Amino acid sequence: MLDARWQPGLFLRASVALHGLAVAAIMLNPGQWRWALGAVAVNHLLIAAIGLWPRSHWLGPNWTRLPAAATARNEIALTIDDGPDPAVTPQVLDLLERYGARATFFCIGEKAVRYPELCREIIRRGHAIENHSQHHRHHFSLTGPRGMRREIQAAQDTLTRVCGQRPLFFRAPAGLRNPFLDPVLHQLGLTLASWSARGFDTRIKDAERVRDKLLPGLRAGAILLLHDGNAARTASGTPVILDVLPALLERAAAARLRTVTLRQAVS
Repeated sequence: MLDARWQPGLFLRASVALHGLAVAAIMLNPGQWRWALGAVAVNHLLIAAIGLWPRSHWLGPNWTRLPAAATARNEIALTIDDGPDPAVTPQVLDLLERYGARATFFCIGEKAVRYPELCREIIRRGHAIENHSQHHRHHFSLTGPRGMRREIQAAQDTLTRVCGQRPLFFRAPAGLRNPFLDPVLHQLGLTLASWSARGFDTRIKDAERVRDKLLPGLRAGAILLLHDGNAARTASGTPVILDVLPALLERAAAARLRTVTLRQAVS
């Protein structure tokens, strides 16, 4: 059960304390205002830099690996972002079925509205759909708390209505965030999830290069990131994920790693 009130982490508490000390220092000795404002400015730059680091835990809880119990069971999570895509997602589903694999699809709300049957097919085949925001706006990390809540809540409502299953996890667009995200997720009962390894398959058009970025991170507890939406295409026009998945799943099977959804990893 969720705590009734959100509690900021150590870094955010220290940042608030720094602001208070800066105000006190200026009040006690106005001549120190440059030093005080300088300290606050450095703190804000640090917060901005941390927000650009998707795997950081400094702004709040963040799944960068599966829980210890799932790791002990030799489980990994394959996560697939930015869909559903009517051209790519069905082929991804067929590949997953061929290898008996389970995946977590972080879907965009407005795409779910466009392709509701595809979302329901994802669920029907034993996978999970989680929240990747309603519109996947690139300036999401610059949004205030009201804007963030509106965007995430809209996706919660959309995905729950379309899929009949309430999302439990959230992944920020491009993984970028600011200090307002953690309290919003707490209010909505969502857990932030990033990844332990990613292939940059929205930008890299070479499937071999994408595969080589993912395979070193293929170990128990890993959370791997690929894309069915906004997928880069190889020279032959094939979405990169379709060329990468077979090698990835074959290597996982050889290592006796079992693919699970994020929500399965909690059980």
